[in-house]
Amino acid sequence: MNVPAASPAWQNAAQWRSVEFASDLHLCEEAPLTTLAFGHWLRHTRVDALFILGDLFEVWIGDDTRERPFLAACLAELRAASEQRPVFFIAGNRDFLIGTDALAAAGMQALPDPFPITLLGQRLLLSHGDALCLADTEYQSFRQMVRAQAWQQAFLAKPLAEREAIARAIRSDSQGRKQARPDLSDWADADNAESRRWLQTQGASTLVHGHTHRPAVHDLGDGLTRRVLPDWDLDATPARGHVTRLDSQDWHEVPATARP
Repeated sequence: MNVPAASPAWQNAAQWRSVEFASDLHLCEEAPLTTLAFGHWLRHTRVDALFILGDLFEVWIGDDTRERPFLAACLAELRAASEQRPVFFIAGNRDFLIGTDALAAAGMQALPDPFPITLLGQRLLLSHGDALCLADTEYQSFRQMVRAQAWQQAFLAKPLAEREAIARAIRSDSQGRKQARPDLSDWADADNAESRRWLQTQGASTLVHGHTHRPAVHDLGDGLTRRVLPDWDLDATPARGHVTRLDSQDWHEVPATARP
């Protein structure tokens, strides 16, 4: 949902000594270890700000679901974390319908996509990353449709059961496409030329994004970098999931853990 950013909680960013980024956690009841790791991260991190760059939830079909026990517990964890430090959120392709009620319950501040910011002396551009996957023309057409305000209003006006059925159908279609093309290298990646254009337009040197599930650091030339955040799945074998931290020294990958 197109949620405007609230008052700038990043106004004290010049005093921050460390921040952390995460994306593509895909929280759901079917992934209990990932959910435990998410809570562990929020409770134990000691950085000055958190940035969640989309796909926090596996699916979000409207803020009227926010009081369901699983979602309410996740939002409560975020609320507790936000009382200690700012928590920022950029919507992903799974949770772009998160609205003002859910954001308020979580204590998160929505940011536009992309969002330029200077942190620890570095000019960054933050994004979920799905808009950069230009070669996936089918998805880009879908994205344009569902990000339109009219489509969102019409979808959210439908009964909850109908919205759930639509979401299941979309997820089933997505899973079918993945099973038909299991090799991740066959999927459209973020476009490097478009990434360079974004960075140059915003006067930034590093693009930080998720979505592709291909964690890496790409040298785009001319001092420009594309840093891809890892996805989380602590329930998989082998388990995977990292938080990406930036401090005055450098970038660091911090393993997520479900241990208490």
